[in-house]
Amino acid sequence: MADRTAHVTWSGSLMEGAGTITSVGSGAFGPLDVTWASRADEPEGRTSPEELIAAAHAACFSMALSHGLAEAGTPAEKLEVDTTVTFVPGTGITAIELAVVGSVPGIDEPAFLHAAGAAKDNCPVSMALASVPEITLRASLA
Repeated sequence: MADRTAHVTWSGSLMEGAGTITSVGSGAFGPLDVTWASRADEPEGRTSPEELIAAAHAACFSMALSHGLAEAGTPAEKLEVDTTVTFVPGTGITAIELAVVGSVPGIDEPAFLHAAGAAKDNCPVSMALASVPEITLRASLA
């Protein structure tokens, strides 16, 4: 079992206020500024919960795909993953798109697509985000 932590401070109202992700338990990053504008409009050097979800999902998916490929006897040389999280003010997160290009010796496109689909469905972050109406995947070999 592993617990991960983050500490955030927020001051003011939603629209005019501002927050800071002051620290994370690992010390890997922080402080990061966050505002409503960084969610709904232009980030201007600030992050948003959705951007952090995109990063977490890309990392988790790439780890799951890497593991699945290695278990199948075709370890990846490189996986490049881009994730887009779509946020609609007043509605929430409406879609997530995972896109992966893999350099994987000894695998054909159908096997890679199957492995990528399994990783999308089974990585822990995908499972945590299962309530998102649409999670799509684009996968191809380099």
